[in-house]
Order: sequence, then structure tokens, then C-alpha cells
Amino acid sequence: MRRTLIRLYTALLLGATPALALNADGRAALMAARGGDMARMVVHDAPRDAVDAPFVDGEGAERRFSDWAGKVVLVNFWATWCPPCLKELPSIDRLAASAQSDDFAVLAISTDRGDIGKPRRWMAENGITALALHHDPRFAVARAAALIGQPTTLLLDRQGREIARYTGEAEWDGPAARALIDAAIAATADD
Repeated sequence: MRRTLIRLYTALLLGATPALALNADGRAALMAARGGDMARMVVHDAPRDAVDAPFVDGEGAERRFSDWAGKVVLVNFWATWCPPCLKELPSIDRLAASAQSDDFAVLAISTDRGDIGKPRRWMAENGITALALHHDPRFAVARAAALIGQPTTLLLDRQGREIARYTGEAEWDGPAARALIDAAIAATADD
């Protein structure tokens, strides 16, 4: 991460355009990677502005998407009252266990109202161990991201901008999702 930030800072100082954002070729690669379960993934024509609304982690510390700058991030919004969310969350947990790296992170953000206890208990009771607990009880980040329904999963570029969105349930650890994620990582890699 430090190396990526140093390259980004140096590129900006020299007036260069770093390859951390999705360009037309990268968008085309993402579009081509939308197979199988991922055919419903909406790849935006241009990255959407980064969302800077706060949410909290499992310890109650305020977090923002910018905390993961330099990584491609898959953000899943879920809630304990949403059956499709609960059905897909194990696949997101398996993705987090197998794919998180210096280039990629997985965030699952509960939008349950009230305290963090209910989503914490559900994760523990259902063996969700690779995902860190994040919570948006006031729906601040979900509202800022213009969420319409749940589950909704966002794919963010290395600058925290939304490049793609999937509404509904999917198998996030399957080959189609992995191909799409790999395409996003490659398309936004720093040279």
C-alpha cells in the first residue's frame, strides 16, 4: 500500500495520470468479464464520485471507504432482516478468506438499525469469520451510495470511486465473480 501511495504521489507531482482509475480499456475488460452470475453487474460508463460518509467497524471506530485507498474494494450491504443477504453472505466470507490482498479488500456493511449486537451475533452463529464486522446503523453510507435495495454490492476502484454495482444475490466466490474482480484489479493496477 505504501508503495502504491508513493507512486501515486510521485505521478501527481510530475503531472502524470496514474493508472489507478478505470479507463476505457479497463471498462471494456470489465464488460467482457461479466459472465455467468455476473452478467447482471452494471459497469458504469465513468467512475462515480467517491462516497465519504462514515460507518463503524466492529470496535466502534469510524471508518470511510478512503481507508482502503489504493485497493480495489468489493463492498456488500446486507442486513439480518434480508433473506437474500443472509444467503449470499457465506460466499462473500469465502471470497474474503481467499482473495484479500494488497490489491483487493472485501467489506460487508450491515445496515441493521440499532446497535451492532444483532449483526455480530448473526455472523458468529453462522460461521462468518473472514469478514470484519462493519455497521451503518443510520444508513449514512448506504444513502450516500444511493442504495435502492439489498443486497447491493459495489465495486470500487483504487481511488474509492464506484465503477460497478450489482443489485441482488450472487455467488461472490464463484469463477464468474473472481474473473470480474481480477479484471478490475488488472485494469486499475499501477504501472
